[in-house]
Amino acid sequence: VGHLAESGGDSVQTGGSLTLSCVASGDSATSTCMAWFRSTPGKEREGVAAIEISTGRTLYDWSDYSKRGRFTISQDNAKNTVSLQMTSLKPEDSGIYSCAASSRIHCRQAIRGNLAISKYEYDVWGHGTQVTVSS
Repeated sequence: VGHLAESGGDSVQTGGSLTLSCVASGDSATSTCMAWFRSTPGKEREGVAAIEISTGRTLYDWSDYSKRGRFTISQDNAKNTVSLQMTSLKPEDSGIYSCAASSRIHCRQAIRGNLAISKYEYDVWGHGTQVTVSS
């Protein structure tokens, strides 16, 4: 089992930007996919963005229309790092952002098929980093 370490969470005001980073080590460094999820009190953990490591293909959860164009997931394979750039932040973006990794083919199928980012497809999780956006 690998290890994921997130960083970059902070408290910012509405309109601010943050870049979250997730460094993978051990088996996680050879994952098929990596993704960012957000947890908020009383709600299911929701997928925000995912990336297929071998191709760089990305998938975003655009069910929340307000996130469109504001979040960008990227990878730096040389550093085993996946980042989530967030701009024009809003209070509703607040939460604990967790990085996750998967070695399963289903996550790749989801990305290529533009399907949902499911937490059940990911088996290694970081501890999360807190993002707080104040109005």
